[in-house]
Amino acid sequence: MEAGPSVFVTTGAKAALDRIDREGFVALASVGGGQRRETAGIRATTIGAVVFGYQWFADWGVVALYAGAEGTADVIYGCGCLRALPPRFGLRLHGEIWARPSDETLFVATLILGSTRASAWGRAAWGYRALGDWVWGAYLGPEVSFYGDETGYQKWGAGLHATDVDLGRVHLRFSAGLQFASERQDIGPYVGLTVWSPW
Repeated sequence: MEAGPSVFVTTGAKAALDRIDREGFVALASVGGGQRRETAGIRATTIGAVVFGYQWFADWGVVALYAGAEGTADVIYGCGCLRALPPRFGLRLHGEIWARPSDETLFVATLILGSTRASAWGRAAWGYRALGDWVWGAYLGPEVSFYGDETGYQKWGAGLHATDVDLGRVHLRFSAGLQFASERQDIGPYVGLTVWSPW
């Protein structure tokens, strides 16, 4: 979940032929929705994707590449009108790196490209276990993110994160910082929460 000038919530699952914590073929499925304010009103979006790929494990971390299908549907409202745009389907490319240069450091980079909206989303973060187990073994550090699509909408974010907060079967990532959205032409706060479990 991410909240700021826009709001977006997504959920998904990861499956593997063997185990998701081993090298091999994997699949990701996700569905989400959100809304953002535009000049002509408010755009509500629903998006889903299924991608397949391979993840490589090394002593220093994991690299994964995926490709598959995505679909989106938009509704414009709040302008004295209600307009549903036709659903669109296309290709999604997804790449990510989880690297641990040392036992106490973490570097994460993700890039997702989609053809249905000519969209690009990316995030990079670095973290250090400066407090050891005091915050459930989390890596703390800076993050930057970017999103843009064919509508001309863009947003950039920079902030701090706590990644891999270990609560046993559940792991968390908290993010907070400042975000600039092109439609608003100003800077505002954002917060993010990611929850995952290796079932």
